Amino acid sequence: MARRTKLTAPSAAELQSLEEGFAAKPNLSAAGMMPPIAQVAAEAAALTPVGTAQMRAEAAKDKHDAERFRQAEADGLVLMDIPTNQIVADELTRDRMALDPEAMEELKASIAASGLRLPVEVFELDGAAPGGPRYGLLSGFRRLAAVRALEGQGAGKFATIRAILREPGSVAGAFLAMVEENEIRANLSPYERGRVAVIAVGQGAYDSVEAAVSGLFRAASKAKRSKIRSFALVHEELGDMLTFPEHLSERAGLRLANAIRSGLSGRLREALASGHGTTPDEEWAVLEPLVDLAETETREPSKGGRPRRQAPARPSDGPGLYRLDNGITIRRENDSKGYYIRLEGWTVNSDLVDTVMFEIKRLLEPE
Repeated sequence: MARRTKLTAPSAAELQSLEEGFAAKPNLSAAGMMPPIAQVAAEAAALTPVGTAQMRAEAAKDKHDAERFRQAEADGLVLMDIPTNQIVADELTRDRMALDPEAMEELKASIAASGLRLPVEVFELDGAAPGGPRYGLLSGFRRLAAVRALEGQGAGKFATIRAILREPGSVAGAFLAMVEENEIRANLSPYERGRVAVIAVGQGAYDSVEAAVSGLFRAASKAKRSKIRSFALVHEELGDMLTFPEHLSERAGLRLANAIRSGLSGRLREALASGHGTTPDEEWAVLEPLVDLAETETREPSKGGRPRRQAPARPSDGPGLYRLDNGITIRRENDSKGYYIRLEGWTVNSDLVDTVMFEIKRLLEPE
């Protein structure tokens, strides 16, 4: 059996001797001889902030506020003062075609007196050249133009403009944001709506005019979108020839679209090329005879040549039934609510129905 050693506590004199021995040993830390693991622990302890509970709470609040600011910036909720020369106003082809001089003077006077009440919206340009403009204008074309005009008049305080940085996400998103801003604040003309839909397709935002109208004017009624498609057709066929397209009324634009669908696009372009339309009224006077012709004559799809007068209904059609040479059948029917007219045929679409309804309305309304 192993012998057990009895342990006894050191005396006071022995403890004092041990302390004096430790004190006599060299300071490894001061001499640079501290072991590596001890050095790492010492450095970490030195870098760890030691503060009161209040200091730690304030640091946590600062961190939270910084995170909220970064999120607000990402959500487009932070206002920035941007030099006007850092913004490209026409980075997106604008939906609004002209600025009213009188309204622009009123806007300039308001901004000069009270400052800019509503910031513009911008987005960062991809691949901006060093030293060049960094932002493209999303909305606020008139406001930016007014501020730039005031700056040009020597008002140095208008060298910058208050702006919100947006993330449109895509070209389609940028067009949508621009259109929605103008639809809410200053309604576009019917022609401008159709034009921007065509431009959005041309710039790759949408695959077709149908998709562009549905996407850009998704809040509009079905009938309104149908009218916008009609004005888009006018812009596609005649936009490069029309001098005063923004003066087209809704009725005039729909009649013009009907004439284009009737096959008169070429003759309409010839009329515009005559150069006789030097004012909005004169331009419409050049077009109206062909528009009237389209409303009284029809074009047979299977044959070329000049439109001919619509053939009378066949005797075999009978009352309440008309079969037209363009393949459309018109039926008169009735139910418990009253009479209604049915249009049938492969050429019938929503645009044609809207045009027919418009003409019926014009026929039935009192002078």
